[in-house]
Amino acid sequence: MRPFLAHPFDDDKLHEECGVFGVIGMADAANFVALGLHALQHRGQEAGGIVTYDPSAGFCSERRFGYVRDSFTKAAVMATLPGSIGIGHVRYSTSGTKGATAMRDVQPFFGEFSMGGSAIAHNGNITNAISLRKELIKRGSIFQSSSDSECIIHLMARSMGRTIPDRFEEALRKVEGAFSVVAMTRTKLMGVRDPLGVRPLVLGKLGDGWALSSETCALDIIGAEFVREIEPGEMVVISAEHGVQSHFPFRRMKPRSCIFEHVYFSRPDSILGGRSVYETRRQIGVELAREAPVEADLVCPVPDSGTPAAIGYSQESGIPYAMGIIRNQYMGRTFIEPTEQIRNMGVRLKLNVNRALIKGKRVILVDDSVVRGTTSRKIKDMILDAGAAEVHFRIASPPTAWPCFYGVDTPERSKLLAATMTEAEMCEWIGIDSLKFISLDGLYRAAGEAKGRDNTSPQYCDACFSGEYPVTPSDMIEKGFEMKVAE
Repeated sequence: MRPFLAHPFDDDKLHEECGVFGVIGMADAANFVALGLHALQHRGQEAGGIVTYDPSAGFCSERRFGYVRDSFTKAAVMATLPGSIGIGHVRYSTSGTKGATAMRDVQPFFGEFSMGGSAIAHNGNITNAISLRKELIKRGSIFQSSSDSECIIHLMARSMGRTIPDRFEEALRKVEGAFSVVAMTRTKLMGVRDPLGVRPLVLGKLGDGWALSSETCALDIIGAEFVREIEPGEMVVISAEHGVQSHFPFRRMKPRSCIFEHVYFSRPDSILGGRSVYETRRQIGVELAREAPVEADLVCPVPDSGTPAAIGYSQESGIPYAMGIIRNQYMGRTFIEPTEQIRNMGVRLKLNVNRALIKGKRVILVDDSVVRGTTSRKIKDMILDAGAAEVHFRIASPPTAWPCFYGVDTPERSKLLAATMTEAEMCEWIGIDSLKFISLDGLYRAAGEAKGRDNTSPQYCDACFSGEYPVTPSDMIEKGFEMKVAE
C-alpha cells in the first residue's frame, strides 16, 4: 500500500503535471537540484527524481514517490548523487492514472547512446505521442514506461546526429504539442521550449554555474540571478568550455504561452513573461470587481490561490478584505488512510470557516477557477453553515469548458461544469446568490494586454477557455475528440 494519498480537495483543481530544474558547474549539484525541485513542488507532488553525473561514479539516479522534502533531504540519499551537473523533475500522475503512477514513469529518463549517456526531464505533453510510440515500437523500440516523454529518448536513439545535442534537436523536431525540456550529457546542460512557448523555462546564473528552471522562484531558493526566459522555439546548450550557446532549430511562430500559468499554476513570487505573477493575479481581481460588482460586506479568498485576486477585488471595490476561510497549513497530501467517514469530511480537512467573522455577513468568495464544481458546493455549505447572509462567488478565470492537452491534468469535457451548464445554471447548481467569471478580455487586460484578447491572433494559449487549440491534439482527434468548429 502506498502512503502518498491525494486529498479530495485536490480532485477539483487543475494540476500542472510537472516541473523541471537543472544545474551545471556547481559542486554537489544534486543539493541545488533538490532545492530547486522543492521550490517547484506545487507543479508536481506525486513523485520526483534527480540524475547527476560524476567522472568517477558515472551517471547516478534516484527516483522517489512523495514530496522532495521527504525524499531528497537525507544525507545517505544525496551521497548517491555526486557530480557538478544534474537535472531533476517533479510530477503529478496524468489524467486517467491518478494515484496509479509506477516508478517506471518517474522522470528524469536516461538513455545510453554510442557517444555517451543522456538524461531528460520534460514539462508539457506530446500530442502525437501515441502515433510516435506505435511507429517506434514497430521499428523495434522497447518502451520502459507509459510516459509520452520517453518517446524523446527513443527518437534520440534512432537519430543519426553526430552529437547528443544534435540528436536531441532532431528528436524534438518530430514531436508535436508542448514541451519545456531540460537534458544533460556528461558535460552539457541543455534546455529547449516548443515553438509556441506554451510551458515556461528560465535561465539563471550562480557564480560560474548555470541553472534552468520551470520558474524563477526556484532560482531564488538557490540564490541564482535570473538572467532571462528561454525564448519560444529556442534551444540552449550550456558547457564549462563554451558557456551558453543558443540557436533556434524550429520554424519561428507567434508565441502562445499558457495564460493559466498566470491564473493558477505558477507561484505568485515568480516572474512570468516579464510580469510579476502576484501582480497579474491582483489585477485580475481589479478587473473582476469592475466587471462583476455586487453589494457585500466582505471579500474573502478561497485559500491560497484566490488570495491575490481577492485583494485586488477588495481594493477596487472598497469592500473590506477578510480571511473568512482558514487553511490548515499542516494538512499536506500525506494523511491517514481515507475511510468513508474521512472522505465525507471533504474540504473541511483542509479549510475551515472563520465563523465569528462570517456570521450575518454578505460574503464575496474569490476563487481561481471552477472545474467540476464539487468543491465550490462544499465551500458554499461551510459558509452558510457558519451563518452567512449571502454567498457570492467571483472566479479569477473564465469558465473552464475545454480540456487541456498541453501538460495539464484536465477532466474529460463532459465532467467540466462549464461545458454542460450556463453561468446561471452553474450558479443554481452550486446554490449561491450570484456567480460571475472574469471575461477572457478581462483576463488578457490583467495579463498586460490593454486592448484585451486579439481574437484573430490570440496572444496566449487559452484553449481551456476558448476551445481554440494552437496545436492540433492529433492523438485525441484519433480517439474521437471533437474540436470546436470556428464560426
